[in-house]
Amino acid sequence: MQDLALGIDCSTTAAKVVAWDRTGKAAGEGRAPLEQLRLRPLHSEQRAEDWWEATAAAVANLLRSVDPGRISGICITHQRESFVPVDEHNQALRNAILWDDARSQAQLDELGARFGHDELHRRTGRGPSVAQAFPKLLWLVQHEPAVAGRAHRFMDVHGFLAQRLTGEFTTSLGSADSFGLTDIERKAWAEDLITAVGLRPEQFCRTANPGEVIGEVTAEAARATGLPAGIPVVAGLGDGQAACLGAGVTSLDRAYLNLGTSVTGGPVGPRYLTDPSCRTLYGGSPNTFLFENVLRGGLATMTWFMGQFGDAFEERADFDRYEAAARELGPGAGGLVLVPYWNHVTSPYWDTTASGIVVGWHHGHRRQHLFRAIEEGIAYEHRLAMEGIQAATGERIGEYVILGGGSNSDLWCQIMADVLGATVTRAHTAEATCLGAGILCAAGVGWFSSVEEAASAMTGVAESFHPEGRARELYDQLFTEVYRPLFPAVQPRLQRLSQLRAEQATERP
Repeated sequence: MQDLALGIDCSTTAAKVVAWDRTGKAAGEGRAPLEQLRLRPLHSEQRAEDWWEATAAAVANLLRSVDPGRISGICITHQRESFVPVDEHNQALRNAILWDDARSQAQLDELGARFGHDELHRRTGRGPSVAQAFPKLLWLVQHEPAVAGRAHRFMDVHGFLAQRLTGEFTTSLGSADSFGLTDIERKAWAEDLITAVGLRPEQFCRTANPGEVIGEVTAEAARATGLPAGIPVVAGLGDGQAACLGAGVTSLDRAYLNLGTSVTGGPVGPRYLTDPSCRTLYGGSPNTFLFENVLRGGLATMTWFMGQFGDAFEERADFDRYEAAARELGPGAGGLVLVPYWNHVTSPYWDTTASGIVVGWHHGHRRQHLFRAIEEGIAYEHRLAMEGIQAATGERIGEYVILGGGSNSDLWCQIMADVLGATVTRAHTAEATCLGAGILCAAGVGWFSSVEEAASAMTGVAESFHPEGRARELYDQLFTEVYRPLFPAVQPRLQRLSQLRAEQATERP
């Protein structure tokens, strides 16, 4: 009996595959690591062939414990905004350029001058950011014109893997949108933008709606993975959209909140709109859109803290000990307020020169104060974005379904509930991203009549955290009177600081 749906997640650090049953219970999983290449400053790359080899290895690992005959279909989720140029046989012409590559600031500025950042945001759903592929494609045209001209296709991770599985150059709209080159409302590539930067529309894949069957596993792919030939491959989503679906969020009154290396989150609605508070992406259900905030410094900022300060706290770098000490401090971190722009800021300011801010220091502060200020600052920043999204949609978010590594912290979950003024509930699985792909697969192969029905049947929640009165009041004051106005007040000075730092770097021998 074919009673399992495979969700494949090809992230920056690993490929993972989980087999899900009709209730959203994992029947087995496999994993294989991926290597990230940082060959030059600001550059972040990967060998695209590693995406396929790691995925095939992860599937093979899974099939050691799961009967291949039980698998009814496959769906892919993946790191967004990463891409690779390939030839007619889907062989990479160079390394893939990843989402966290920051080489294309000059190209981003050029695109803003030519098209207008506001107009690009309105059409493509994305505000100005060096993370998206569009400025990196322009960089490729300018710096490696032979590669750009020769490319048969520019492949996102989903498209690359789907082609290896099916032989078809097809990707999902929910993956293609990360290029920043789709007219979201028209569900089509923005051909005028493509040609304006010296590329050709035919260099991009055919697109399918998330949840649509795009092909079948070929005999060649079956030999490489151990999968049965002929099983359907269903169009997937980028990892954030898949996590949202795996959290069971399909409406405007609930939002997903992923406390991972980056912090992402937001609700899903039926009407396309754009706002400075978010980027707009395709949702998992037909004709829906995810209004998503992205802070590229969640657990990454906490990892920085532990690496720089953790080993000096009672002679051990221990997150749990820091958290216990931070809990004793109570709300407000002893008057320390932190703005968590350790990796610049996207929404709502879209400022690539932004940097972190910590104010309120005095001699009584210790490392645990900074630890708690990081958790509170990330919560404040998420509230800033969510207030903008709620104002844009006209709907209040009453519950946040939290997932990712940070969701394991009871303290951080409670801080989020107190700062957001809403219930925060843990997703029932730590693998919500893979589950989102499993849900789309289940709907695509006909287990359920709709994606919403599949999400309802296959997702659930665990513990809930509710706002606590006094803490909520204090956080309201700190957010309104200190946090919200803090960055705008110093933004011009930080921009000048960034210029001076760049000038100094240029002058060094």
